[in-house]
Amino acid sequence: MEKTEIKDPKPYNPKGGRPPKKVKRQSQLMVRLTETERFLIEEKAKDAGMKPSAWLRQAAKKAKVLARLQPDDLRHLRTLTGMANNLNQLAHLAHKEGLIFIRQSCRELLLQIDSILKKLGSDDR
Repeated sequence: MEKTEIKDPKPYNPKGGRPPKKVKRQSQLMVRLTETERFLIEEKAKDAGMKPSAWLRQAAKKAKVLARLQPDDLRHLRTLTGMANNLNQLAHLAHKEGLIFIRQSCRELLLQIDSILKKLGSDDR
């Protein structure tokens, strides 16, 4: 019958004391926070049963950062702003002349707005 050796889960430390950590963190990142931001982080960490530093590390791993708007997106948004102006003018005209008078203009404008919104919403840019 073979003898099976039982391994001690803790590494041997001849000096005694605390066992060495598996991951040693040597780098620091200084962040300035408002009192409100600090309070929110500390509260969320406390609710999760974690230290604020551990909570921030975990949050950083799971965070999804959205890219800034691309130049094309900004151009589309400016176009939408102009169209909103046109829609406002059509509403004033509808009050004066009636809805039947501006029906076709409204349809065309709504189709243009829909087209630009689809361009902004597409992920394959």
